[in-house]
Amino acid sequence: MIKVKNVSKTFKVYKKDSGFKGAVKGLFKREKDYIDAVKDISFEIKKGEIIGYIGANGAGKSTTIKMMTGVLTPTSGMIEVNGLIPHDNRIENAKRIGVVFGQRTQLWWDLPLEETFSILKEIYNVEDEAFKERYDYLVELLEIEPFIKQPVRTLSLGQRMRADLAASMLHSPEILYLDEPTIGLDVMVKERIRKAIKELNEKFQVTVILTTHDMSDIQELASRIMIIEKGEIIYDGSKEMINRQFGNNRRLDLKIEDLDDEHIKLLQDFVSEQDKNAYVCIEDGALAVTFDQDVLSIAVIISFAMANFKVFDFSLKDQNIEDIVKKLYAGGVS
Repeated sequence: MIKVKNVSKTFKVYKKDSGFKGAVKGLFKREKDYIDAVKDISFEIKKGEIIGYIGANGAGKSTTIKMMTGVLTPTSGMIEVNGLIPHDNRIENAKRIGVVFGQRTQLWWDLPLEETFSILKEIYNVEDEAFKERYDYLVELLEIEPFIKQPVRTLSLGQRMRADLAASMLHSPEILYLDEPTIGLDVMVKERIRKAIKELNEKFQVTVILTTHDMSDIQELASRIMIIEKGEIIYDGSKEMINRQFGNNRRLDLKIEDLDDEHIKLLQDFVSEQDKNAYVCIEDGALAVTFDQDVLSIAVIISFAMANFKVFDFSLKDQNIEDIVKKLYAGGVS
């Protein structure tokens, strides 16, 4: 279905010195720099898979997706999607894929939603009977009927995301790219979106590539996880493997006076005695410790910190993608 082989993407950027002199200098001499957004990545995705493609901001996720959709051309390597080279066959490739970006919309802002769907029917040359069947199914699945006649600009974020998902599926694509599809949504709407994605995958064998910072999306939907960091894929495997290694992990942030590296060493030595995979670092001005709550008690960590540091605040968080990436770099998945 999708083959990515030894793909790299390098962007050329021009440096400019600050101030008026820098602006004038830039008119006559432009210094170039090169940024490697994606570095020699390879993978294959089979029909019907749901892939969680995750990583920290700037890791290379969006660049990879843009190359697979044909928006960007790889600097080197080969991408093949359903037998097509995306950047060489952009129109044909676009007919076979659906795309949903959480921060952007493909809907016409001032038109009623049902008219937007009609326009998309014409753009993709969907036959009347096929369109009606898919339209009726998606409207019911995503519970769109109550606001189908409203202008898109009047829809709430949750309504718009459901409408965007329906719009992306009207032409029966074989592949669905989802970029942060539940960002900013409340719990009930998130659950509705996830349920719809699952049903579309099961009913039509749609291949789904999901990028998100919400690990709940990954847990609910993906069976395979790929993690990219600094343009390189550092993990490609089952969700179960990640869950075994990190599933019960939490993060405790400790606000400490005069925080420095000595605090890291002292706390790291202490927590490692009980949880060999525990990881300590400085994050957002706090001493952050990621640990397995089944192995190491929160109360034990706080008691040690209170006895040895000047703690003036603390907070407990669920583990995020950045934490997982840091631990993969620190010790890998066993």
